[in-house]
Amino acid sequence: MICTEGAKLELGASSPPVAVINFVVDGQPVAKGRPRFARVGKGVKAYTPAKTAAYEQRVSWAAKAAMRGASPLAGPVELYVALYMQVPASYSKGKRALAIAGELRPTSKPDLDNVVKGIKDACNNIVWGDDSQVVRIVASKHYAARASATVIATPVEGNS
Repeated sequence: MICTEGAKLELGASSPPVAVINFVVDGQPVAKGRPRFARVGKGVKAYTPAKTAAYEQRVSWAAKAAMRGASPLAGPVELYVALYMQVPASYSKGKRALAIAGELRPTSKPDLDNVVKGIKDACNNIVWGDDSQVVRIVASKHYAARASATVIATPVEGNS
């Protein structure tokens, strides 16, 4: 896990600095799985699939490290997510080079929106109070030599 500390971004001479939360989660991004159900006595219990729970835990650790004990953001938030997927082992050297250069983009699973949903849920009460505060999302999938997810969250200026 690589974390970059919260930075200040100067938007202009008259603009106040805006807090930027920026972190990287190493490893292949995982889509949020549908809840599973199990019988417990006469009732039914819903639970999160283990793979989803493990990925959300890694995201929350990276988010906590990036926040450095700061309170969650208040008000509307913009979210930027870049997913870097491992290049398939079946790709030839030439196709692999094209993928890493950005000329080929991943169009297979996991679905971009389902990974973002898991990242948003993992950041609840850490980066923001609730993921309903996210009013804008910019997300993309790319191939890379090393799989990871880069997450940047920033308050929407003038809407605190």
